[in-house]
Amino acid sequence: MFLGFVSVLLAIVGYGIYFKQIFSGKIKPHAFSWFVWSLTVAIIFFGQLAKGAGAGAWVTGAISLACFAISILALFKGYRDFIYWDWVFLFVCLLSLVFWWLTKDPTISLILITVTDIVATFPTLYKTYNNPFEESLTLFSLNTIRSVIAIFAFQAFTFVSAIYPVKLIVFNFLIAGIIFFRRRQLTQA
Repeated sequence: MFLGFVSVLLAIVGYGIYFKQIFSGKIKPHAFSWFVWSLTVAIIFFGQLAKGAGAGAWVTGAISLACFAISILALFKGYRDFIYWDWVFLFVCLLSLVFWWLTKDPTISLILITVTDIVATFPTLYKTYNNPFEESLTLFSLNTIRSVIAIFAFQAFTFVSAIYPVKLIVFNFLIAGIIFFRRRQLTQA
């Protein structure tokens, strides 16, 4: 229970900083990524609860609320210079949500949702590579740490309960790495 609380606290701190950076104009979240993430994270949260994740799912619930708020903010203060591939990834994500809805097996459903969440990450990866100063190193670093903590908070550690936090660890670490190395590269150039 304590680790679940710590991971939620890290989410609150990370997203609090992110909201501040959005309002100050430093950060421009990709509207498509955050929109799809707001849908997938809510579905994953309820799936984790159904599979007995307990306190380990708390952070996923907190993230779902933050993603929803960021997706709304991104429409007004975010990155909106969408390229062709952004639209393709959005279409693929929405199509995969249809497949998720038609699937009756909870494990396959969560795998589909996690894959959808991964696909939704590609527009942000592309944007972050090209504009590393428009993303938050703090948020994605804290997201990596809190996802590791959330795994240790699980009351029932199963493939289904762990697939999403493992995805978060990998892709948040990847985004943080891109931000860090691209900023250094561009600053030195």
